[in-house]
Amino acid sequence: MRIQPDAGQVLLLIARAAIARELGLTPAAAHEDAQWLRDPGACFVTLRQGDDLRGCIGTLRAHRPLLEDVKANAVAAAFRDPRFGSLAAEELERTRLEVSLLSPLEPLTFENEQHALSQLRAGHDGIVFEYGFHQSTFLPQVWEELPDPAEFIAHLKQKAGLPPDFWDPELKLARYTVSKWCEEG
Repeated sequence: MRIQPDAGQVLLLIARAAIARELGLTPAAAHEDAQWLRDPGACFVTLRQGDDLRGCIGTLRAHRPLLEDVKANAVAAAFRDPRFGSLAAEELERTRLEVSLLSPLEPLTFENEQHALSQLRAGHDGIVFEYGFHQSTFLPQVWEELPDPAEFIAHLKQKAGLPPDFWDPELKLARYTVSKWCEEG
């Protein structure tokens, strides 16, 4: 997908409007008629209050128009992230939104854990961890909190419900990059 110069502003407005509508509020006008919004896209929508995470839900693979993906993930981040209660109307004004548009996934090929770790680009890659029914991901932004590749992967394993020292030759890793836009404030 070719990223438009105003993509960030448009995507943030769409995400905020979707949450406002779900809360029964009148949203600011969001321009939803651009052709590029009809192209398949995958995104994550993150909600923050101050420095604290308030919700984050997304899609790893483009399977619907980007417009639908942003709206659905914004609503899910606000109301269906299992780590948090539903966002209340009075919280919306102090909640900052972030939209991360994902590149296609790039599977990694490796012989062992050390080889896999050597391929990670700290601060640049989002990583998807898959083993059987266990799956997790961290956006590239998580490198700010977990800058060491071994620690990054250990936390990714735990997020997937596995021990931090787990390793199996059948596990899969893939990477992606993001274009990210944040509301100010």
